[in-house]
Amino acid sequence: MLDKLFDRLQELYPEMVGFRRDLHMYPELSHHEVNTPKKVAEFLTKLGIEVRTEVGGIGVVGLLRGGKPGKTVALRADFDALPIQEETDIEYKSRVPGVMHACGHDIHTAALLGVATVLSENKDLIPGNIVFLHQFAEEVIPGGAKAMIEDGCLDGVDVVYGAHVSSIQPLGLIGVKEGDAMAAGDTIEIEIFGRGGHAATPHLTVDPITVGSQLIVNLQQVVSRKVDPVKPAVVSIAAFNAGSGFNVIPDKAKITGTVRTFDEDVRDMIEQLIGDIVESTCKGLGATAAFRYVRGYPAVKNDPAETKRLEGLAKHLFGEENVHALPPQMGMEDFAYYLQEKPGTFVYVGGASELIEKYPHHHPKFNVDERSMIDIGKLFISAVFDYLTERESSQTELVQTSAK
Repeated sequence: MLDKLFDRLQELYPEMVGFRRDLHMYPELSHHEVNTPKKVAEFLTKLGIEVRTEVGGIGVVGLLRGGKPGKTVALRADFDALPIQEETDIEYKSRVPGVMHACGHDIHTAALLGVATVLSENKDLIPGNIVFLHQFAEEVIPGGAKAMIEDGCLDGVDVVYGAHVSSIQPLGLIGVKEGDAMAAGDTIEIEIFGRGGHAATPHLTVDPITVGSQLIVNLQQVVSRKVDPVKPAVVSIAAFNAGSGFNVIPDKAKITGTVRTFDEDVRDMIEQLIGDIVESTCKGLGATAAFRYVRGYPAVKNDPAETKRLEGLAKHLFGEENVHALPPQMGMEDFAYYLQEKPGTFVYVGGASELIEKYPHHHPKFNVDERSMIDIGKLFISAVFDYLTERESSQTELVQTSAK
């Protein structure tokens, strides 16, 4: 049966490519998606799928009821783009200045619509229900997942699966990770208030640049000397802004950065330590500061059983040699919110090939091999039937045992 569904998915490939390229040409930024959710909703509606729009604000949720009663599987794709000017020379490059799909969300969306088409055409074979989660604003905190969950997108759902295309992993390779898969990501914002003056008389000032420099050095001791070495953590300062003239010491400086962790106790400790270091460093050097610590997405913690399920399916589909256990990634993903509510797993699907020049995610020349959509589709379809038929068999056995 699955082979026939995969053949149908392959037949739909040109349509999937067309939809993906349309999204790529007309990308929309996080929290500003207008036409993209409309296109997704119209596509799902034409398939006869029950559609909810404006879920959590901008999200789209489709519900496909199978031909038999059973459990409910949710499949998620995100559809927002990034504020990056595209520098590729592809014919379907972004038509929107300063905005591009530089992370593969157009691939995710088109792949899930292909899956929706195949499953809707074969709904009588499905012993349960499928929920298609088309999510907005994955790229910008607070993200769209939390708002969609609060608006009921996971009501009645038993398990949730997600996939992310990778421009680094080769096409046909699947990356899995049980447990801690992606880090929680938080933001540091520090404003330092000194006393400006002439650069030739620094003794009459409180130099926020010097204070900020010392503060940055002190912050490097948080992970190296306070965090258990076996618990991954990162504190990175990414911006230091102050002053405008070569001979003027400014009144203030601003420092921003990020914290990445997996352990919630470590996360709490780092927040407290940074606050203490900001206060003590600035006070010791005669300055004052305003410190803001913004909690971002929690860590992605994949359910072991569901990760093993997709790992086994991937090995069957793509060969054991093409399924790799990944190390924990320090990047963040708001798929974490779904996994706080339901068991599930988030996997990586290779998209690099000799046809595409390799660039990392969020790069102006990012692109991936579109055949990765077929691999995502096969994995999702296999997961749906494996989970639902397993639950159907368990229920049948339970009824037969009760009858005895």
